[in-house]
Amino acid sequence: MRTSLFEPFVEVELPLSDRRDGKVRASWSCGKEQRLIVTTDRLSAFDRVLAGVPYKGQVLNQLAAWWFEQVGDLVDHHVVSVPDPNALLARQARPLPVEVVVRGHITGVTDTSLWGMYADGVRSMYGYSFPDGLKKNTALPTHIVTPTTKAQHGGHDEPLSCADVVERGLLPAQLWEQVMAAALAVFDRGVQVGAGAGLILADTKYEFGITADDQLILIDEVHTPDSSRWWIADSYERRLIDGEEPESLDKEVVRRAYADIGYKGDGPVPAIPDEVWSATTARYIIAYERLTATPFEPGAYPVQARLIENLTKAGLL
Repeated sequence: MRTSLFEPFVEVELPLSDRRDGKVRASWSCGKEQRLIVTTDRLSAFDRVLAGVPYKGQVLNQLAAWWFEQVGDLVDHHVVSVPDPNALLARQARPLPVEVVVRGHITGVTDTSLWGMYADGVRSMYGYSFPDGLKKNTALPTHIVTPTTKAQHGGHDEPLSCADVVERGLLPAQLWEQVMAAALAVFDRGVQVGAGAGLILADTKYEFGITADDQLILIDEVHTPDSSRWWIADSYERRLIDGEEPESLDKEVVRRAYADIGYKGDGPVPAIPDEVWSATTARYIIAYERLTATPFEPGAYPVQARLIENLTKAGLL
């Protein structure tokens, strides 16, 4: 009996088919029930900003798999095994048409972020009413669920209220209640685990799916620096008092670099210094090591070369 997601999975069923490329990964079907997900080192800060971040794929793949283990008692998930630092064997599922963002703080740097809209005077967002006097990056009175539609290529997520999800027929009311309860429970677990590592989970995005037998499962990735805002706790209060941004371990450092030169995701994409991408790599690795209490060792699995060799022979890489 497998006791850990990190027990090596050696055999990869070939030939593989149904190749699909995304911003951060490619995946291939492995029979009717499973999918092989291969991560890449590409990072997307905005819709049209893509850049290579060394070891990002391995960090996210292994950290997400570790997190799925930490929340497996709260909700079923799609992870079967981790055959390679860059690969995940997952159960097939039909993604729900709603992405679920859970927020514990009011933050962000873009015009459509929670803080961006609040700073512009908006006090009713995602079906919630916000009081006057909130300061950027401060904790919200309670964790809130802010759903969005799944953005199409080149587009933006559409903010929804929880009522919109049901009223527009995106999800049945009972299923949406189940999704919200699972999302809040997983977020609370993330906050607890993060606190033990000296980190603050400010907000995060979850995706859910339905299996062939109509089971709700957590899919995609969980609590990684790509899907979550992670702040270093021991500098948070000091920086908040000084009016500075929290010290983060996520791709927000990239968004801030663009925001500092006036770019927020629209128009021609300007260049930012290479050291920003290097700093992002370092932050991703620090997040992995703090949360898992394990040194990050890239390429530690001997099966990696064989997996890539097999995929190449099959014409998939």
